[in-house]
Amino acid sequence: MSALQDFQLFGTQSAPASWLVVATGVAALVFVVPHGLWRLSRNAITIAHEGGHGLVALVTGRRLDGIRLHSDTSGLTVSRGKPHGLGMILTAAAGYTAPPLLGLGGAWLLAAHHVTLFLWLATALLLAMLVMIRNAYGVLTVVLTGAAFLLVSWLTGPDVQSAFAYTAVWFLLLGGVRPAFELQRKRRQYNDGDSDADQLARLTHVPPALWLFLFHAVSVCSLIGGGRWLLGL
Repeated sequence: MSALQDFQLFGTQSAPASWLVVATGVAALVFVVPHGLWRLSRNAITIAHEGGHGLVALVTGRRLDGIRLHSDTSGLTVSRGKPHGLGMILTAAAGYTAPPLLGLGGAWLLAAHHVTLFLWLATALLLAMLVMIRNAYGVLTVVLTGAAFLLVSWLTGPDVQSAFAYTAVWFLLLGGVRPAFELQRKRRQYNDGDSDADQLARLTHVPPALWLFLFHAVSVCSLIGGGRWLLGL
């Protein structure tokens, strides 16, 4: 029976073998640790980062004007609304926390054996984000990422889908840790006062170091919790 015939969005799938869960974690780590591969794979983390800004801006009642993704793996999300207040604070805080929290949510779905649901939710989020992209490179990266999820969902069997989904979630969890360290190093070397931590400090009068601590805490706790779910501990 084909993968299309077996398609059940809200159904559950068989748990993958333990060795596959570990292997996908190692595969994800390969894309996070080496600098050369990270420069390429970090684009996916930037998608999640800017998508987090955009989603929270909409949820808190701000008007989302657009999102730009750049080839140096930076990004920019522009929203309108009060330049202060809770909505602006939550929007600014959502970037560095979005990838690990998305990974944590994905790990929860996979632990509940909802592989297909995870793949289609990821595809839906990418399609929704595509509407707000305002530059060609951003369109290219989101389309390619969304196409990968879509093709795996429709054209492959359960084993490939599980391997892809587990690798994606491990990557969000592991890749969500590194940007906070990069931000810390960047602020120490080239502090231009324009980082998310600095913007949050101006909005809340809380030192940037405490916001950096929050980013670290969210990413590390998400990795620990999500990793335990994925490994069935």
